Amino acid sequence: MTGRTALFDLDGTLTNPELGITSCIAFALEHLRAPVPARDELKGWIGAPLKASFAEHLSSEAMAEEALTHYRRRFVDIGMFENEPYPGIHEALGAIRSGFDRMLVVTSKPTAFARPIIEHFAMGDYFEEIHGSELDGRNTDKAELMARVVRQHGLDSRSTTMIGDRRFDVRAARAEGLRSIGVLWGFGDREELTSAGADRICATVPELPAALAAD
Repeated sequence: MTGRTALFDLDGTLTNPELGITSCIAFALEHLRAPVPARDELKGWIGAPLKASFAEHLSSEAMAEEALTHYRRRFVDIGMFENEPYPGIHEALGAIRSGFDRMLVVTSKPTAFARPIIEHFAMGDYFEEIHGSELDGRNTDKAELMARVVRQHGLDSRSTTMIGDRRFDVRAARAEGLRSIGVLWGFGDREELTSAGADRICATVPELPAALAAD
């Protein structure tokens, strides 16, 4: 498998950020005296561009921006590490690294948050680089971010696979002609990932190395 590249989403793929993200969303909405959806509904916000989700829920772009500010205030202080790696993910990454030349993180989470999370959970040595969005809103669209990563690294679509738990990951991969593996331990279900066009569905973390090897 020489010359192969594996791209990984972060939230819902490498780590489970449910407690931190949903708590920070609720915190932001409460500060704006806006309705707070049930936690199960808030889980659906994970993996989507957060400002867009706030804008859809609130009545104006300005309120969405204010909500994002409150969200980030709690996230930096508390929520970033209300998070945990999925069981077995370190072992899976180690197995994958032995067969792939390059492993990168591609996440819509700001790089300023993604990098310390990866380092905190001792995953930094697996990845050549961590690509995320910017705090000013650039690269929050996963397809735009993916296009930039492909160009920057000169990735070959025939030997590059994206691994993620949401339709945004699959669609971004397809837009660049990459293969994709949708994972079911995160926040998207089989129907979402299949409808988005995932080439393969992986149900459990231990299955991932073999699923990648088969691509």
